[in-house]
Amino acid sequence: MTRLVTDYVVVGSGIAGLTTALSLGESGRVIVLTKSREQESNSFRAQGGIAAAIGEGDSPELHRQDTLRTGVELCIPQSVDVLVEMAPQTIQLLSGWGTPFDQEGAQFALGREGSHSVSRILHVGGDSTGAGITDSLLKQVQAHERIEIMTHTMVADLIVHGGVCLGVTALDEGREPIAYLARKGVVLATGGCGQLYRYTTNDLVSTGDGFAMAHRAGVKLMDMEFVQFHPTALAIEQNPMFLVSEAVRGEGAHLVNDRGEAFMERYHTWKDLAPRDVVSRAIYTEMKAGRKVFLDARVLGERFEKRFPKIYRQAREHGIDPETNLIPVTPAAHFIMGGIQTDLHGQTSLPRLFACGEVACTGVHGANRLASNSLLEGAVFAQRVADKLSSLAEQAVEDVPDFSIPTLCNDKQSEEKLKQSIRQIMWDYAGIVRTDEGLRKGLSLLDKVAEQVEDGMLETRNMLITAQIIMKAACMREESRGGHYRRDFPETRLEWSHKHLVI
Repeated sequence: MTRLVTDYVVVGSGIAGLTTALSLGESGRVIVLTKSREQESNSFRAQGGIAAAIGEGDSPELHRQDTLRTGVELCIPQSVDVLVEMAPQTIQLLSGWGTPFDQEGAQFALGREGSHSVSRILHVGGDSTGAGITDSLLKQVQAHERIEIMTHTMVADLIVHGGVCLGVTALDEGREPIAYLARKGVVLATGGCGQLYRYTTNDLVSTGDGFAMAHRAGVKLMDMEFVQFHPTALAIEQNPMFLVSEAVRGEGAHLVNDRGEAFMERYHTWKDLAPRDVVSRAIYTEMKAGRKVFLDARVLGERFEKRFPKIYRQAREHGIDPETNLIPVTPAAHFIMGGIQTDLHGQTSLPRLFACGEVACTGVHGANRLASNSLLEGAVFAQRVADKLSSLAEQAVEDVPDFSIPTLCNDKQSEEKLKQSIRQIMWDYAGIVRTDEGLRKGLSLLDKVAEQVEDGMLETRNMLITAQIIMKAACMREESRGGHYRRDFPETRLEWSHKHLVI
């Protein structure tokens, strides 16, 4: 096995991974590993924006209140404090690294989204915020002499020796096994797991790899039952589905069913800007009653194309003119609030292993993520990870024994069938509405899939493990809270407040 030694190994090239790498680059050599192209990440796909209390009449305290309220008594207050207090300086950091945030005159333009009490959302190119930030970070990383990006590299597992994380094993594009050894530590910034579901806005790479790798190494995961479904994906059969940003509703669009009813007033006093879990369940309920659901953005008129150019182009490609037509929408798996349990500096339960971004559970999102807090969380906690990690003394990695890596499976057709089975099972039994009976049936079906998964099906194995963890956690939480809704336990129960499930 080839061995490459560096100071830091970062797995993932989204906003969390790239910000970590740039923040570590001044203190040592960094290798960034990503299993596809650099741009393949949920960060790159993010439209909505990044939240920060920088506008007139806003404050970190208001941002804190909105985040805590949306998290339904499951946020960790100290983590939320870190998030909202560091948000303004993080925007300045990203801007200094070249992110061209939209402006109105000399000031940053600020929009509003669901559950925010004021306008505090920054965008790039109207609806290309993730791409704008990620592109800017990539340019900085590619120009940095101490950072190297290894693309098309599939990380197989963590290297743990003597109770400490010393690196990762991986397969490069030529399927050659490589051990990447880190003198100081490893950072998992592998993103989420939306590809576990049949309908998702997540990039194809989001197969839950980080959660599964951590779990195999005995690392603690927390709040894995909390999966957020975005209410408004474009209802066109494709994978991943195209997201119609919440910001469209923030600009005045509203949801209607095929009877022309603006139905959200029946479900929440905030109507179309209610929390995402409420809007998703409302749409789900309408659909279960046999109705189709649309986003009516005609009120925006010609402003739509200017404000949301990416969404406008995508809609027109499918024969939909947002200025004159209703836009068909459906909920889709979008984000997981749970993840690898970390402290305020991204340290996991395994020494020398850190995590940030969607794969981490810092406690800022609680049971339901506030819109546009995800890109912010990735950038904020990446800085804290780098601060802590760079302060550690070097560890010896030369005497690490060899680790075996299974040969990748060549039967892609059979593997894809197993992936599709997992996606359908998760959508049917661990989706927007759950029951104990359904979750147990889902787990039984996943057990049958497990019998067919071969050692070399690395992605499928990761999907299966992560799916099983989500279902088991969902079985354990006998209440409804935020993104976790149980039809058999429809109430939010006081005894479950501030109670986190750690697996």
